[in-house]
Amino acid sequence: MDLPEIGARCRVKIEYPRWSVVKRRSDGRVDFVSPLPCPYNYGHVPGVMSGDGDPLDAVVLGRRLPAGAEVELAVVAIVGFVDVDQDDPKVIFSAAPLTRAQRGGLELFFRVYALGKRALAAARGLSGATRFDGWRAG
Repeated sequence: MDLPEIGARCRVKIEYPRWSVVKRRSDGRVDFVSPLPCPYNYGHVPGVMSGDGDPLDAVVLGRRLPAGAEVELAVVAIVGFVDVDQDDPKVIFSAAPLTRAQRGGLELFFRVYALGKRALAAARGLSGATRFDGWRAG
């Protein structure tokens, strides 16, 4: 699947503030509890669907934002991610250009995240590739 057209800036709704450990589904039910807190604000781009049938995932760099907050920021990168054989890109937003250190941190995070998601899929009896799939832009 190609990434939907979202423009250079767009609105993001925060679902999981930076350092959260509980990840919820779009209906509010708990999806999983992470053994490690997420170092990023995680949310979605309202009204834009991803290849997995869920809203397009968004990662917002910077200070911790409260759940439910909406911000408008620039797209600084797109991380390719595959979740149980479904295209599930992560759009990275920031008020400033992405630094080399941030890029390295994001890549490490999504490589580790893929390991956890693989284990979760196996525990749920799901099969298929789950992996960090490189950088699409930025």
